Amino acid sequence: MKYQLPLNPFPTTGYYGPNYFCNRELESKKLTQLLTNGQSCLLIGNRRLGKTALILHVKGLLPKDWRFIYLDILSTENELQFLNALGGAVLQNFSETDTLGKKVWEFIKSLRPIISFDQLNGLPQVSFQTTATEKPTKDILVFLAQLENPTVIAIDEFQQIHEYPEKNTDAWLRSAIQQLQNVCFLFSGSRQSILTEMFSDPSRPFYKSASPIKLEKIELGEYRNFIIKTFGKHGKDLSEELAEQILGWTKCYTYYVQLLCNRLFQLQKKSYVQEDWQSCAKHILDENETFFLYYRTLLRTQQWKLLVAIAKTGTVYAPTSKDFILKNRLGSSATVFKSLDSLLEKELIFKEYDPKGNLYYEVYDVFFERWIQSTY
Repeated sequence: MKYQLPLNPFPTTGYYGPNYFCNRELESKKLTQLLTNGQSCLLIGNRRLGKTALILHVKGLLPKDWRFIYLDILSTENELQFLNALGGAVLQNFSETDTLGKKVWEFIKSLRPIISFDQLNGLPQVSFQTTATEKPTKDILVFLAQLENPTVIAIDEFQQIHEYPEKNTDAWLRSAIQQLQNVCFLFSGSRQSILTEMFSDPSRPFYKSASPIKLEKIELGEYRNFIIKTFGKHGKDLSEELAEQILGWTKCYTYYVQLLCNRLFQLQKKSYVQEDWQSCAKHILDENETFFLYYRTLLRTQQWKLLVAIAKTGTVYAPTSKDFILKNRLGSSATVFKSLDSLLEKELIFKEYDPKGNLYYEVYDVFFERWIQSTY
């Protein structure tokens, strides 16, 4: 498979092939093994960990005669938009000029959508004019199941169907999927609490319908070596110490690591010192300050005080403890509880369990956390 070369060896969006993809060997192997054995998968993990890149990486590991259809439904707001996204994703993966592609295009056209082409990338877009979204969605899935070779359908940000105004989307969609042969699904998303409920609650339609895989941060040593090697391929020298400093400041979150290294690579230098990456980091925070100040306007005083306290602490295990409240002057434990719920709902913080099963809280956006730490 031929991939386009990135303008910078540390791309922050898109997938440019295995040469620009760090590690994830275990996750890639497990996902590929499950899918090629007919099992659907659920990939969950915090945002900015590289889930989408991993999904596209797995695409290249599947048998060459398999079909892979990817759609991101985060921007969809209802079942009709989901149908449009599915229809567009199908057409984007089949050429209208070959025999199979013609068959696919003719089928989609038989459902009578409006087909247009994006002016920027030239990709086909589909717009259905129907209120009966369930039937054409099922028709498309059944059609794909009847193709000679297996198909994997990857649905990114799958938890979004939970926000649709239609209340039984998961029920009829699960019913349609359950009857399919020759089609596997790779569900993915970042709202872990919602996805966990959808796939682990016995009362929910998608209960136990996919094998769960939790995406963690890339191991520091692996990422360090990858960064140093990538700089080295382009005649630039980055020491182990500086690479580890970068990973520490970005907390090993893929997106933040990539962005900081992208900026560092832009410097017209062959060898780097600590001030170089720190200067790039400061520029990034300065660029985003307007957004960070806006976040503050969304919060009440107590909510903001709690957010600052969590950011300055880094990782908080007991936000309602007497010591934490007194140290940060947060008022009562009841106030902290309410503020926690609000910050979680706004996705400004997240809660997670460490390997020992202990619950902790952190600020979601690493750059936002670093800005707070440097400002307050």
